[in-house]
Amino acid sequence: MTANSDVNSTARLPYIGTLPGTAKARGGSLFQPRHDLWHLREGTHELKLNFYELPELEPEFKNAFKAALFWYAQNHSARHLGNLFYRSKTLFRFKRDATSEPVSEISDIDLLNYKSAIGEHRQWYLSGLSGFLQQWSRLGLTGISTSAVALLQQLRLKTNEKGAAIATMDPLNGPFSALELEALQTALNAAFARRNVDTEEYVLCWLLMMLGQRATQYAALKVCDIGVVHERDGSSTYSLRMPRAKTRDSNARGEFKDRVLTPEIGALVAKYAHAVRTRFVGLLDEPSDAPLFPGQKMDGAIVGFEYHQTSAQIRNKIIKVMRALEVISERTGDRIHIGPKRFRQTVGTRAAEEGHGELVIAELLDHSDTQSVGVYVRSTPAIVERIDRAVAMQLAPLAQAFAGKLIGVATEATRHDDPTSLIRAPAITGTIDAISSCGKHGFCGFLKPIACYTCNSFEPWLDGPHEKVLTYLIAERERLMAVGDARIASINDGAILAVAEVIQRCEDSRDERSAAYG
Repeated sequence: MTANSDVNSTARLPYIGTLPGTAKARGGSLFQPRHDLWHLREGTHELKLNFYELPELEPEFKNAFKAALFWYAQNHSARHLGNLFYRSKTLFRFKRDATSEPVSEISDIDLLNYKSAIGEHRQWYLSGLSGFLQQWSRLGLTGISTSAVALLQQLRLKTNEKGAAIATMDPLNGPFSALELEALQTALNAAFARRNVDTEEYVLCWLLMMLGQRATQYAALKVCDIGVVHERDGSSTYSLRMPRAKTRDSNARGEFKDRVLTPEIGALVAKYAHAVRTRFVGLLDEPSDAPLFPGQKMDGAIVGFEYHQTSAQIRNKIIKVMRALEVISERTGDRIHIGPKRFRQTVGTRAAEEGHGELVIAELLDHSDTQSVGVYVRSTPAIVERIDRAVAMQLAPLAQAFAGKLIGVATEATRHDDPTSLIRAPAITGTIDAISSCGKHGFCGFLKPIACYTCNSFEPWLDGPHEKVLTYLIAERERLMAVGDARIASINDGAILAVAEVIQRCEDSRDERSAAYG
């Protein structure tokens, strides 16, 4: 055999890629490409690719698949790499199940069959794989037929439909209603007061509800990102330097955007951050570099992220805390479905309701452009136009806005011997007579008695003038609706439902007493 024939013979052999024993991913973590378990850590994102879980693949095809993924590991984010792995796994499983044979190649027929099987609404499954399969072929790797590449170049596939849950106000996957969000906030405050929720969980959940950022952004926060400016008049301004943690960037803290916090939440976050910093004195050379939401020290984490929780851990913590509140939705009559993305959607929806345009909403949600925020402006859900007594009574059992404790008489109050615990409402009742009690020790700056009905320290009396309060609130709502300020008119909707619930509880209590005493 001549030298030329040797070369030609070698060229005809399928190229499956050459993998090193150890390599560094784009995010900086070391992994072993030849192994069947890849473990990569990129900032706050942890990725494990288990090739043992794949459908049966021919050895050469499997090695080529690894080589294609290896290129992405060195040139793209770990999150994108994970998406490609799992989308490919679905395609491979489909072919294996269809042929009952090990997978050795992906052809145009395989792709057409897969496209038909997943249906029109899931074409984005294949759309997400198209670029990967074409790059696989461009790398000269075996496994993707020439006809498959030609087909992918011709196909016009639909991308993932975005915004459907927002546009339809989906009660399971879309934005929360105003009443749902207020109920979650009230329940979270009550759980924190009872110490069922710790400070870290409380701060994390409130920052999520206020800012609506992604879980990976909260995971990337450090103590030094909290800013406090003390003004000459004695007040303080609080801000948060939020890492952008963009998907295509391997450095979760490569860019930042400043967010202003309300004084109440800002003061709490600053106090919490100081406590975290104190915990890391002696552990880090600069304790201010400690993560705002720290976890256990992670082996293999890149420098600066050793004590950071992963985005998955942050997401799971949010879901666990908020689900434990067991808040009922007035729309479904069941416990509110919790997902961090819903809080993000709610921030965008409320901004649209307040009249903000696409540029402002994109800034709030930290989008690089306005492509994904148009749905908020186009699909602004309407405020409930009318809440009268009948509607309030119907919604009250579902909303569960009342968080206090009904008592029979003033002497049953927690602070019955303290005259400052008495609540009066002369503007509503026309007298200075007390109508209820407060069980809280210390100063309260909220408007009485409207804010009281949704407070867990509130102790309404059985014979209190709650009907007068309800009548007043509904009349005030109608007045504001008449002048066209729907957003302001709806502010006290939660309080209206809480008063209605108190009225119902009073009626039930009276019925029980009547039945007991004949």
